[in-house]
Amino acid sequence: MAEVKMIAVVGGGQMGSGIAQVAAMNGIDVFLHDRDPQVLSKASSSISSSIHRMVSKGTISQTVGVDALKRLRLTTNLEDFHTADFIIEAIVESEDVKKSLFVRLDKIAKSSAILASNTSSISITRIASSTTRPRQVIGMHFMNPPPLMKLIEIVRGADTSDDTFAATKALSERFGKVVITSQDYPAFIVNRILMPMINEAFYTLYTGVATKEDIDTGMKLGTNHPMGPLQLADFIGLDVCLSVMRVLHTGLGDNKYAPCPLLVQYVDAGRLGRKRGIGVYEYSEEPRSTNSSSRL
Repeated sequence: MAEVKMIAVVGGGQMGSGIAQVAAMNGIDVFLHDRDPQVLSKASSSISSSIHRMVSKGTISQTVGVDALKRLRLTTNLEDFHTADFIIEAIVESEDVKKSLFVRLDKIAKSSAILASNTSSISITRIASSTTRPRQVIGMHFMNPPPLMKLIEIVRGADTSDDTFAATKALSERFGKVVITSQDYPAFIVNRILMPMINEAFYTLYTGVATKEDIDTGMKLGTNHPMGPLQLADFIGLDVCLSVMRVLHTGLGDNKYAPCPLLVQYVDAGRLGRKRGIGVYEYSEEPRSTNSSSRL
């Protein structure tokens, strides 16, 4: 495949806007799509603020920052993606919703375009089966927040071609990321390990073993984690954590992956974490705009 010159990202939430920012900062023209103009406006402001912070800290040069902002285009029309070489989906963690989107993208995208999903848990093979180009469908799982986190987890579906994998790996490395590769099993590598730990932290809270503060402090200081598991769950989004646990539970058929009832209750109550201002903890600052697709 020729060098990627135009990337399109679907989803103006925390993950989608972060991915768009990464592409723009690395010299690639990028479309960022969301159905909601207000979400796009907030995403644009968030990207601009993030780039200005990085310039002020010397992380990137002013020239790179100015160029990145010029490369970003916002759109509510998926049809604009017909010129994109590489399309990355970063929407809600729902298999049905993702499949519906990929059906549309398959019809809009040029025949050579690669369709990538930023899913953190859902089968790439099943997503690819909704298209006429399963060889050009792949998982490209960014970590949250994409501009800062160094890892990309690439997931090959059953039919993903070697050329598609090579192009995705090359693009990831162009972004300055370290690549790991996972087989297409539920939750892949990172979340296969991380989400059960978060779920167990909820069980520890649910059964009264300790307070939320002691659980998080224990894991931060006892295992040198930068953030406690309950705090991390709030950052990711409790709805996303629950979705991943349900994928693991259904896909692997083992009750050790059953979501903690407390996690389910919090999600049912709308306590989704930082993006809603309340999760395990309460947050006084205004939550960042998201389309419920923020995740690791």
